[in-house]
This record gives sequence, C-alpha cells and structure tokens, in this order.
Amino acid sequence: MDYSQFFAMKQEIALFIAFLVVFLCDTFASPKAAKSVPVVGCLWMAAIVAFGFITIPFCEETAFAGMYVTSKAMYAIKNILNIGALIVLVQAMKWADSDFVSIRRGEFYELIMLTLFGMYLMISARHFLLFIIGLETASLPLCALVAFDKKRYESHEAAIKYVLTAVFSSAILLMGLSLVYGLTGTLYYTGIAATVSSKMGVMLAVGLAFVMAGFGYKISLVPFHLWTADVYQGAPTPVTSYLSVISKGSAAFAFLVVLTQVFGTVYSGMWEWMLYALIILTITVGNLFAMRQVNMKRFLAFSSISQAGYIMLAVMGDTPMGMSALMFYVLVYIFSNLAAFGVIGAIENATGKVEMTDYNGLYKTNPRLALTMMLAMFSLAGIPPFAGFFSKFFVFTSALNGTGSAALYVLVLIALINTIISLYYYLLVVKAMFINDSDQPIATFRSACSERLGMWVCVAGIILLGLFSPIYNYLLTIA
Repeated sequence: MDYSQFFAMKQEIALFIAFLVVFLCDTFASPKAAKSVPVVGCLWMAAIVAFGFITIPFCEETAFAGMYVTSKAMYAIKNILNIGALIVLVQAMKWADSDFVSIRRGEFYELIMLTLFGMYLMISARHFLLFIIGLETASLPLCALVAFDKKRYESHEAAIKYVLTAVFSSAILLMGLSLVYGLTGTLYYTGIAATVSSKMGVMLAVGLAFVMAGFGYKISLVPFHLWTADVYQGAPTPVTSYLSVISKGSAAFAFLVVLTQVFGTVYSGMWEWMLYALIILTITVGNLFAMRQVNMKRFLAFSSISQAGYIMLAVMGDTPMGMSALMFYVLVYIFSNLAAFGVIGAIENATGKVEMTDYNGLYKTNPRLALTMMLAMFSLAGIPPFAGFFSKFFVFTSALNGTGSAALYVLVLIALINTIISLYYYLLVVKAMFINDSDQPIATFRSACSERLGMWVCVAGIILLGLFSPIYNYLLTIA
C-alpha cells in the first residue's frame, strides 16, 4: 500500500490529531488541568480552520484508487463546516463547565470532532463504501450527543427517536444503493454515472427513490422530518445547534454531489420531479408548523426544515452556480442560526427559560441579546441588506439559471410565496422581544464571555456576508 496517499487527506489528518490531543488531555490530565479541555478543544478547532485556508490544493487530488477526492471546492465546503463547528464549541464552553456536564466535558468535544471527521469522508467520498463509513462515523456519535443530558427524560426520548431514525434511514439508503449496485455492478460514482442512463426502468426508479429517502431523513426533508422537532427540543441546546447547521449542511453537500455526479444523466427522467415534490412539501410544511410553535427550539426545528427546502433548490440547477449558491447558503445559515441558538443558549443557561412567551419584553432588560436575535431572524427571513436575503437570491437564481422549464418557474414562485409566510413567524419573535409587555420579563444578566464571543462572530458574519460580495464570487470561481 502506498501510504503517501494519506497526504491527500490533510484536513482529516489535522482533525484526527486534534481529536487525539483533546482525548489525551481529557483522559490523563489532573482534575484541575481537565478544566482547560474546552479551551484546548476550541484552540485546536481554530487551528484547523486556519489550516484549512492555508493548505488549499492547486488541483484535484485522489487517493485509494479514486475512492477519495479532494479539491478547492471540497476544501471550501469543509472549511465552512469547520467555522460552524468552531462557533458551536465556543458557545458551548459555559454549558460544558456547568456542574452537571463538567465531568463529561471532554466527551462532548471529542464526539463533535469525531462526527466532523465522518462528514469530511461523506463529502470527499467518490465510492459508496467510503461514503457509508463516513455516514455512520458522523451519525453514531450524534446519537450519544443527543443523549448527553442523560438525567432528563426529554433527552432520553430524543436519543431513542434519533437512533431509530438513523438506523432506518441508513437501512433505506443501503437498500437503494443495493438496487443501484445490482443494475450497474459498481459502487464508484463515475462507474454508476457511466452506465445508469442505459439502465433506466422501474428498478432504478425504486433504488433512486430509496436513496433520496435515506438522504431526506438526514436533511429533514418532508415527509421524513417527523423526528426533527422532538430531537431538537430534547437534546442539549449546543447539540441542537450543531444538528441544525453542521449536520444538515454536510448532508446537503453530500446529497448534491450524489444527485449531480452519480445520477445527473437521469436528472429529467428520474429525480427532477421527485425533488420538486420534496422541496414544495418541505418549505410549505416547515413554514406552516413553525407558526404554531411556542418552544423556541421547536420553532427553530421547523424553521430548519423549511430552510432545508431552500437549500435543495440549489440542486435543481445542476450547475457550478448551484454548487456555489448551496455553499454560500449554508455559510449564511451557519451564522444566522447559530446567532439565534447563541441567544437561546445564553438565556437557558442563565434562567432555564426556552418558551417564546418568556422573550416578551426582552429588549427592555437585555437589549443586546434582543438585537442579536432580531438580526438572526431578519437574516433567516431574507430581509435585505442582511446575508440571508442574498443567500436566497443566489439560490433562486441558480435554480432558474440555464433552464426554460415552466415547472421550475412555478417551483421558485411557490418558494417565494413561502418566503413571505416565513417572514410572519420570524417577526413573531421580534414582536415578542420589542413590542409585547411582560409582568415577569427575563431579568437583566450578563452572559459568559464565550457566549458573547460566539454571538459577536455570528453578527459580524450576518452583516459582512450581506455587504461583502467577493466571498460569493470566490465560491463561484472554485465551484
């Protein structure tokens, strides 16, 4: 075996080293020194972010007989996930130092890095065997993270639902891949793409439907979304924020690669109308149920379901512009959603309150938190000049780029109408904080430095990405 192939996996190796450092520090350090594990984890994650930008390859690199591929686009995708993971780890420092979590604080950082390693493999895989290894490496530690608050009944319930969902979705995905393998005789992406167009029939349609259903569970597309709200509510807030952006973003990237590079030749004949239906259902159902929520974590769960539908619009174009729009959308979504979860986490750590009615009058007692949440809601709703407006604009543009399909115009029109609906429920949060009065508002408190740092970074990202266009131009160039 040529071990030099591992040098193509620079980001994976760097993340594995960081995992080992945190693991050894957590295992062998004295109880007093173990308090520094969150700081060590965040510093190493920051180093990985910097390393990812420094070591961008000039050309595409392959390893293990073409099973693994890395390129500028792959590096950009992984760097986006790294940025989100770093923000999550920073915002979780106060929670990790709490009395209940402190004895297991190292496990949280280790599991986060382990799931991220699996997501790396999912993104760079060009063979479904490596993809499944990455998928399971990402999914199983997430089950442990969801159950991290083991003394809460809601956390137990969320963990059971997530485990069962992960098992069934993986089984459905593997069933679909077995049908595709039976038709084509290979698990290489390129091998399947070369032969699948000549194998069109009922068996391929069923196999592709199973594959899309398996991914639909991971991304929370309707009707495969029923686990999402309960898991988001029951899991610890830092884990919920990680699930909502990093896990969803990596699955969306992998889904885009599989659909376009493996099944791109049967786009109009097989999966175009399947994806139309999934997108319309996901955006509409997510919006309608989000309006009914009173718990902030369930509210953002249904919001994330709707956002998943918008992310999938970037796949419809099947163009480099679609890839760049998806990358930009996920980057914006990371800053916007983590800003909202940063506020929710800070309030929950200080008061234990997570209901929307608890936020009544928040501006009078905690104006900075209210402003941060307002910016996050405006960005998620797509209000200009914040970053969310441009991410939606680029996704709509990429979906319509280079096509004359009337059905696609109808799809984008439905998505635009749903954007107006989403504006209503996002503004409900703003109304609660700035207009509604409360006899017992959340008392004035000072959030932890780590929580404030995470929220400052998110706010800066929301504003900067809305005003600084070269970021999207760079993503379009490498796509």
